[in-house]
Amino acid sequence: MKKYDKVFNSEKRSKESLSPEEAVAAIAVITALVDSTVEDVDAESLTDILWEFEVFDEYSEDDMVEIVYRLIAIAEAEGLGPLFNTASASLSDELVLDAFAAGVIMVLNDEDLTIPTQKQPYIKKLQAALELEEEEAEEIIKEVIAALEEDDDEEYPEDEYQTVLLEDIDQQVYQSPMGNFIVPIPVTSEQGGKIQSQSGVVRFSDDFDSLLRIDYYPFSPEQIEEIESQGKENYLKSILEDKYVPQAIFANLPEASIKSSEYLKDIWHGSYYVLVDMPQGSTISKLDNNGSSARLDAYRGLLALINQDFLYVVSSQRSFLKGDSPGSIAEESENIKESILKFVDTIEFT
Repeated sequence: MKKYDKVFNSEKRSKESLSPEEAVAAIAVITALVDSTVEDVDAESLTDILWEFEVFDEYSEDDMVEIVYRLIAIAEAEGLGPLFNTASASLSDELVLDAFAAGVIMVLNDEDLTIPTQKQPYIKKLQAALELEEEEAEEIIKEVIAALEEDDDEEYPEDEYQTVLLEDIDQQVYQSPMGNFIVPIPVTSEQGGKIQSQSGVVRFSDDFDSLLRIDYYPFSPEQIEEIESQGKENYLKSILEDKYVPQAIFANLPEASIKSSEYLKDIWHGSYYVLVDMPQGSTISKLDNNGSSARLDAYRGLLALINQDFLYVVSSQRSFLKGDSPGSIAEESENIKESILKFVDTIEFT
């Protein structure tokens, strides 16, 4: 028997029925299992990958987990061939390209986003089984890779960041190169946590929409004079509303706008907070139909404070999946502000 005949040359069908959306997920599950055992497949990671596809927008995370485990159980009980035949028959014309994209994303090499040589025969057979033309298949592969390569944050060019994956380090704290603060790393390697830093900026993020960022600037004598002449509230307000937000956010997202702001006179001897609405401005994206990528809507909270000889802007975001309606501005603002304040409490300023 030739390799992959068990998938593509079987005449049996599963006893279970599948919806068109479940059929897309089935292609991903089959691809994950075709050269592995059930024990080797991380069902939760597979779920997280699939949930990025727009076709699953109406599904909750629990729904997706249930679907993936059900598909794995079918594959284990009946075989990959029957599952593939049922999935192929269940796919609507509109979702064939999504199914192929789901297969492609499962085989890509994590390091360089290429299809490994040993996986190329499988992808070719999947393409043929889904009756895709060569040009169609190549376009989907390019779009999936482009979506994964897209920079997590367009505020700065990617090559200006030094990125470190948490799985590559043993430390549990981050220390500023300037020696002005130490902070416990707030993301984990299990969730794809990474640290991105450049001069005066450090970002902590993961695959689950966690984003905490610290910008820090040493004070000049001129800035100290500005604080004394303007007062801390006006100075911090000007920093955020007239400089930081326009330069770091509005310049890249013209549709973004400040929704609320307040001076917190009892926090850090006076700090200033703003909430920014960022349509399609999240640092995470959602795979659209046919494997293309679209950024989610998000709110970004930013807190400006002064400690010793440094100005800090600490920020966090909340992204909204399609159909995920935000609460009131007051509620969203308060929740993000509280998360930032909790994070700031973990920072040890030195």
